[in-house]
Formats: sequence, C-alpha cells, structure tokens
Amino acid sequence: MTGEAPATERRGEDIVRKNMPLVGHLVREMLTRVPSHVNRDDLLSAGYAALVAAARGFDPERGVPFPRFAATRIRGALVDELRGLDWASRSVRQRARRTDAAREELMAELGRTPTAAEVAERLGCTVEDIESAEDDVHRATVFSLQGFATATADDIVTEPGAGPEEMLLRRERLGYLRNAVDVLPERLRVVVEGYFFQERPMAQIAAELGVSESRVSQLRAEALVLLRDGLNTHLEPSLAAQNPAKEGCVARRRAAYYDRIATRGTLRTRLEMTSPEGLPVGSAA
Repeated sequence: MTGEAPATERRGEDIVRKNMPLVGHLVREMLTRVPSHVNRDDLLSAGYAALVAAARGFDPERGVPFPRFAATRIRGALVDELRGLDWASRSVRQRARRTDAAREELMAELGRTPTAAEVAERLGCTVEDIESAEDDVHRATVFSLQGFATATADDIVTEPGAGPEEMLLRRERLGYLRNAVDVLPERLRVVVEGYFFQERPMAQIAAELGVSESRVSQLRAEALVLLRDGLNTHLEPSLAAQNPAKEGCVARRRAAYYDRIATRGTLRTRLEMTSPEGLPVGSAA
C-alpha cells in the first residue's frame, strides 16, 4: 500500500506536467473572448488548479482521454474565475441601464446610432466609463454565446451535475439565443456571427462591411445590448421590466425585434439545435 500511493501520485504529477500546455491554450482561447483588463495570471492559476484536480479525479477505465476529460473542467474553472470578479454588481447594472437609456434617447433625437462621446456627454461621464460599461455587457453575454462556439463533442465532456430539468432549460435558452442572433438586423448579425461564431478578426469584418474597426466594435456592443434585452423579454421578464423601452420609432423597432425572436422558432425547434447533452448540432434554418 505504501509503495502504491507514491506511484499513483507520481503518475498524477506526470499527467499534470504533460498537460500543462493545455491550460495555456485554453487561457489564450478565453482571453480572445473577454475584455482586455482580465488578468491572464489569474486565469492561469485557476486553470492549473483545475488541471491538478482533474488529474486526481481521472479514471482511465471510463474510456475518455485525459485531455478531453480535463478540458471541460479547466474551461469551467476559467468561467468561474471570471464570474468571481463580481462584474454584475448592482452599481454596474444600474450604470449599464443608464447608458442604454441615454443611447436610446440620442438615437431617437439624432436618427442614428450616437457615438460614445455623445453618450458620455449626455451622461456627464468619460468615454472610458462608457467603454467599461460595454465591456461588462460583453463579458456577460459571451458566456452564453460560447454555447454555440466552434467546440465539438471531442473537445467537451458535459458535466454530470446538470439534472434533466436544468439541462432542458439550458437548451431552451441556447435555442432562444440562436433565434435572437438569426433575426438581428443584417449588419449586427454579420458582426455577431463573424466575431463570436466564426472567430474572424475584427479587421476582416470591418473590411467586409466597409467600415472602421471602431465602428465594428460599436456595432458589436449595440448587438449585445439588443440580444440581452431581447432574451430578457422572453426569458427574464422581471429583468426586462427594469429597463422599459421609451416611446418612439426606436422603441417600436426594438419591440418588433423581440416579436421576431418569438416567432422565429418553437420549443421543439429550439431544443433541436442542441443534443440532449447540450452540445450544438447545427444552426437554425
């Protein structure tokens, strides 16, 4: 028994050392999808801890290769680390709602999407404050968007903790998200699909649309706000009620978009977009 335990520990240490590059790869992948102020070392620490835990809990008799087994646990740890940054404090949510309201008012007055400087002037803050608020919205939405990223069943092993009811709700939410993306205004849809789903460089998307990269960033932020509010309207009405739409053409366009989300699919078609394990099986038609 005494000799067996050290041998097991040595095997675990060997597995950890061999797979340390996996953590670096997953952290780099995550950093492409989150705001630039996220600390890389914090993510690496969380990833390495998850790798060690995965090595301790790995059972080769299950027939799952260790890199695949560990990858889902490392990704989960990285997401938990990001959520632990407490980005969604009450003050942040209030600031995001004020920014949305100011942007909508300016859109109604100007007949176009206002610049960040115009929104900042209306709110009496700096452009950096506006960009920080948009980063928070970006970070919130990206967790859901990753559900339709390019990972396949070979890269992800679904955690066994989710019960049937929880998994069903998650699959429905992902279906709603896909519907919401499908019915976005054309330019916003091109930006969201290109940036998140196809992982194309922002410069390439800008060239396709004939606009600057800063304009693509602005369109991305606008799309994420629209997606968030559209999903809240159907899935979290209490949250939607905290940010009621004002009267006018902008409010009517947003209401029409929310209606298109509802009519884009049914419960059956939304569930058909993912497997029983919650993995994407294709895009909506």
